[in-house]
Amino acid sequence: MAPRGDNSDDSDAPEEREDEQEEVGAESPTHEHVAKAASLSEVIRVTRFVALEQEMAGLHTTVTDLRTRVDALATQNAKLEKKIMSWLRALGASLDYENIEQYLELICSKEGQPESKKQSKLKQVLEEAAMEDKTVIITTLNAAWTAPNSIFDLFLESFRIGNNTNSLLNHVLVVALDQTAYSRCLEVHPNCYALITNGVDFSGEAHFMSDDYLKMMWRRIDFLRIVLQMGYNFIFTDADILWFRRPFAHFYSHADFQIACDHYVHNSFNLKNAPNGGFKYVKSNNQTIQFYKFWYDSRNIYPEKHDQDVLNIIKFHPFLKKIKLKIMFLDTAYFGGFCEPSKDVNLACTMHANCCVGLGNKIHDLKMAINDWKNYMALPNGERISKRHTWTVPRICG
Repeated sequence: MAPRGDNSDDSDAPEEREDEQEEVGAESPTHEHVAKAASLSEVIRVTRFVALEQEMAGLHTTVTDLRTRVDALATQNAKLEKKIMSWLRALGASLDYENIEQYLELICSKEGQPESKKQSKLKQVLEEAAMEDKTVIITTLNAAWTAPNSIFDLFLESFRIGNNTNSLLNHVLVVALDQTAYSRCLEVHPNCYALITNGVDFSGEAHFMSDDYLKMMWRRIDFLRIVLQMGYNFIFTDADILWFRRPFAHFYSHADFQIACDHYVHNSFNLKNAPNGGFKYVKSNNQTIQFYKFWYDSRNIYPEKHDQDVLNIIKFHPFLKKIKLKIMFLDTAYFGGFCEPSKDVNLACTMHANCCVGLGNKIHDLKMAINDWKNYMALPNGERISKRHTWTVPRICG
């Protein structure tokens, strides 16, 4: 029989197990809460994941839709770009440019665009000089030609002694290419405009085909283009042209661009005429504006040629037919020069010191032409018109 002490220990054992059970039972709710909490967290996580997944799916759909639209726009733009480039290549080819980049460089250039202040001044002087039909007589001069007793004085004198030409001086706009020429113009003439190019000195005598000469000639072409764009017709005249009669009766009413000749082949339509850019009558319209842009831009194709030589090339260009420009050539019987003088003073409207190199030579022979005219006008009216009278010039020139 076991000792009592051992029985005491055995009797206590169940109580310890009950205590353990109670302790275990007290911890069981905590594990349930943890399990429930874990389960709820999982549900929330899954719900959020599903929602995020749905949101991502929606974004993917949006991105796909946008990508589809972008691709469609890209396709449209590619087609449009291809079409535009095709048009530009065709136009560039029609203008005889070597490549499309060269043409784009030209049409995007802002060279020659007048500043607003200058344009305002130009508009003012054009309005003041214009005839009722918005026609202006324009000449360009530099300091060498405006010096006292030089070309400019002879030019003005011819209007004063010509047959009914004095009033035309009110419509002559003198475009000065340097400050000296502008100041001199203001002293003797009411309509003056300063066309001064920064960094370029046009004041000295520009010898034929020198760099300054070429710059001066092309500056003139670009300026006349601006005049046309402003809606004015013009008669351009070199200052070494003497005006003895009003020329309007000998202009062609249906021509856009008409020009005098060094040599005339007795056909006003014949492109083989040798034009002289020193005298021309140009109407302001779409055809002439396009033509002057084309003419000016062509200086880049023929960099070593002056405007008249380039004109002799491009007058055959298909672009002129494309824009339907009507060109006609003026008869030297009325608009002669030292290259080919008018054979009868009775018919002559102008006398040009062309085919003559050197300012002194021009002045000498132009003075002789003025003397010829004065002698002619001093004759009795009947004697003047009854027979043909010829010129004594050219003497040094020609």
